[in-house]
Amino acid sequence: MKIFLPGCLILLAAFALGSNRVAAVNGVVKVENGSLEGTATAAGIRVFKGIPYAAPPVGDFRWRPPQPPAKWNGVRKADKFSDSCMQALRRTGFPWTKEFMVQNDASEDCLCLNVWTGAKTANEKRPVLVWIHGGAFYEGSGEIITYDGEELAKKGVVVVTINYRLGIFGFYTHPELTKESPNHSSGNYGLLDCVAALQWVQKNIAAFGGDPSRVTIAGQSAGAAAVHTLTASPLAKGLFHRAIAESGSSIARRTRDLSASEQDGVKWAETKGATSLKELRAKPAADLMGGTRFGPVVDGWYLPADTAAIFAQGKQNDVPMLTGLTADEGSSSATYGKIKAEDFAKQAQQRFGAQADAFLKLYPSNDQTQSGLSQKQSARDQGLVSMYLWATERAKTSQTKAYTYYFTRGIPWPEHPEFAAFHTGDLPYFFANLKHLDRPWEAVDRKLSDAASSYWVNFAKTGNPNGKGLPNWPAFEAGQQTTMELGEKINPRPVAEKEKLAFFTAYFEKQRTQRSLVP
Repeated sequence: MKIFLPGCLILLAAFALGSNRVAAVNGVVKVENGSLEGTATAAGIRVFKGIPYAAPPVGDFRWRPPQPPAKWNGVRKADKFSDSCMQALRRTGFPWTKEFMVQNDASEDCLCLNVWTGAKTANEKRPVLVWIHGGAFYEGSGEIITYDGEELAKKGVVVVTINYRLGIFGFYTHPELTKESPNHSSGNYGLLDCVAALQWVQKNIAAFGGDPSRVTIAGQSAGAAAVHTLTASPLAKGLFHRAIAESGSSIARRTRDLSASEQDGVKWAETKGATSLKELRAKPAADLMGGTRFGPVVDGWYLPADTAAIFAQGKQNDVPMLTGLTADEGSSSATYGKIKAEDFAKQAQQRFGAQADAFLKLYPSNDQTQSGLSQKQSARDQGLVSMYLWATERAKTSQTKAYTYYFTRGIPWPEHPEFAAFHTGDLPYFFANLKHLDRPWEAVDRKLSDAASSYWVNFAKTGNPNGKGLPNWPAFEAGQQTTMELGEKINPRPVAEKEKLAFFTAYFEKQRTQRSLVP
């Protein structure tokens, strides 16, 4: 079955459902499938947790597009999160302390979302931010405390966090799955879940005081990758109007082809002792954990082609985008900033070949201290240049604006200063959730959090992060080699020094040429 409606029908449905919803949001809220009763915070924000947007993907629904959720009678309590989607639960894993990790249970019965709203009535038409969590497509959840939507809701946004299928349950590919599909595709089930959640938002968010014509999708890491695929997918057309991709915009990002992934699916099934899909669907979820990792693929339906190719053709869902990265994306590595001089030089030879000497001139490694600093700086510059080149390519076919940033403030952490501005460390600031982490916050952190979250809220409202009292954030323009620094300083800064920008630009161009020569 199709999991989407044409955009005009979605808007008509949203209008029809929303036109009768002028009752107070602080009472019982009626959505398409029944009535919901949430809870209220001390600040008066209404919270609705564990709302099903699709049927549990179990039994015969495993490895199929999401199906409509069942209706319910009476008033459903929406006062606790659903299970997170099936995954191995780590609880913590430095630098990601418990505030960044799943803390509840996991199961396949997980396709639910959560809503935070400060609207007093259902006709306020507040902008909506739909958060897609990270976790490498094999872990994560909408229940993680760092993603708590109260503070953003207090600033005027209706916040939605979602769960979507992960790992083998969300991205498994197999020739038999492709054959049974009316769309001749397999995999990408977790991304189809994101589409279903956005359809739910279009049809129901007006009941919470949200505006279905001002929906921003936002995600970090794997969530950012999901955001990029949604901007490229014809199935998501008309479902959102702005996009935020945190730690996830790279000129080098490519999506795997379905046929290659299908063969991995055949081999994986053999390791589970299954000879048919029926047998695999009958197995308990716990028996399917482990083994090959699967992720997004070019399946010919959700993704007709690689995201970069769709943008190059000008066939993307052209919406304003806000994107950036942290200064120390790779600091979870045990060798980050500690690499030996000889190892750094060896890696340079392996990566850059004939250009290794030019690289080492820019990033010298005469001793371990110097090589550690060069390792950090080269990684930062490479990430910044990659994002800059991504934005340059995007600008060739996009009519809408993009805004890029570089997040340089590390969460105060006296016990572990080595992690600095680590991957995901920007999210407590953007969600204005410093209160949920027991750290020695300083005035600069509170100022930065207020600014970062305000930029998000302004972008969700208008497609432009700028607003009263905030340092001006210029939109990206091809040829202007700057980005917005968010840290102890909040101001535009160069992408990289001229010679380093030129080096990595040539490096990425060589990679692209080599990819185009592969048959």
